[in-house]
Amino acid sequence: MSTRAYRGLRANTLIDHEFGNISTDLKLSLIEAYLKAFNTALRPQFSELWYIDAFAGTGDRIIKQGAVPATLLPAIEEKIERRRGSAQIALDITPAFDRVIFMEKNKRYCQALARLKAQYAGRRIDIVRGDANAAIESEIQAMKWVGKRAVMFLDPYGMAVNWTTLERIRKTEAIDVWYLVSLAGIFRQATRDPLKMDQKKRAAITRMLGTDEWVDAWYNAPKKEDLLGSYDEAYQRIADVQAIESFVEKRLKSLFPKVLPPKRLKNANGVPMFSLFLAISNPAPKAIGLATKIGNSILKA
Repeated sequence: MSTRAYRGLRANTLIDHEFGNISTDLKLSLIEAYLKAFNTALRPQFSELWYIDAFAGTGDRIIKQGAVPATLLPAIEEKIERRRGSAQIALDITPAFDRVIFMEKNKRYCQALARLKAQYAGRRIDIVRGDANAAIESEIQAMKWVGKRAVMFLDPYGMAVNWTTLERIRKTEAIDVWYLVSLAGIFRQATRDPLKMDQKKRAAITRMLGTDEWVDAWYNAPKKEDLLGSYDEAYQRIADVQAIESFVEKRLKSLFPKVLPPKRLKNANGVPMFSLFLAISNPAPKAIGLATKIGNSILKA
C-alpha cells in the first residue's frame, strides 16, 4: 500500500498502532498457534473457553518500509503495510472463543476495538478500558472458574505488569499466560552504576518481580575482604541479559506450577529485547501435561 493510499484509508477512522518487526511477527505467530491448539484440545472438555488480551492495542498494526532514493537502481516509494494484531488474531481463531476480553488504557485504541467488535455481531466480546492490573483483578475475581479455561496474553508497555497481578492470575488455576517480558526495559532500569538508579527505577523492578532480591543477585558487593582486610571494589551491575532472564524465569517458577523455557526475541540488529514465557496456573498434572506438550511443540518448532 502506498503512503497516499494509506492516508486515504486512515481518513476513514482507522487508528494507527505502529510497531513491529520480524520478532513481532514471530511472537504473534506463536500466540496464534497456541490459541488454535488450545481451543481444539480443550473444546470437548469445558463449557467455556476465553481469551483475555490485557494490552490489546487496536486490533491491527502498521509496518512502514522506508523509501529508498534512486541510485543505480530505481527509487522505491515508502510503503505502509497493515497487519493483524493480537486482538484480530484472537477473533479469527477457529473454533472460536466463547468470550473475548480486550483490555486497553488508550481511549482511541478502545474506539478502534469497538469498531472491530461491531464486525462480529453475535460474538461475546467485552472491551474494558483502564489500567491492565486493575482490569485483570476486577475481571478474574468476579468470575467463578468452574467449567472455564482461558488464555491470557500479557504484552505490556514496558514493565507495566505488577507481581500481585500475576499472583491473582495464578490463584484462578484456570488461565494459561503468555507473558512478554521486556529484557531491554529491565536492563535500562537496572543501571550499571547503582548510584544512578533512582528510587523510582528500583521500585519499578521490585513491583514487577515481587521481591528486592534482584539487587543482591545482579550487583556485586560494595566491599570485599582478603588476608589484608577489607577493601573497596567498584559497586556495579554484574548481571548480563542471560542472568536477568534467568532470574525472571526463577521468579515465575516460584509462583506458577509450570513455566516453559522462554523464547528470546531480538531486534533487527540481533540485540535481545524480550523473552516470551508460557506460565500455566492449573496445578493438575493432566492440565500441565497438555499445555506443556502444546507449548513445547510451538516454541521448539
